[in-house]
Amino acid sequence: MNREEMTMLGFEIVAFAGDARSKLLEALNKAENGEFDEAEALIEAANACIVEAHHAQTSLLQKEAAGEDLAFSVTLMHGQDHLMTTLLLKDMMSHMIELYKRGDK
Repeated sequence: MNREEMTMLGFEIVAFAGDARSKLLEALNKAENGEFDEAEALIEAANACIVEAHHAQTSLLQKEAAGEDLAFSVTLMHGQDHLMTTLLLKDMMSHMIELYKRGDK
């Protein structure tokens, strides 16, 4: 995999992770307003984006495991950072939305 391909893979991960992040933050806003069904739908949509980011990441891991020499890309590193922080945000949003639900009773 050449440098350009690695960069494009990084952009793909950034895009999916960024879309998931936006959906998660919107879900929190919905929960804050008591719109829990909408919040859950946004969480599911965010999960779908995260799955796509993982697919891109997994393809890279498979290539490396097969012995392919992979070029370093700062864009890919940036994508990995976005994905990791989005995964953390997902966990936090789930807990925060649950707290909003408890407060709604």
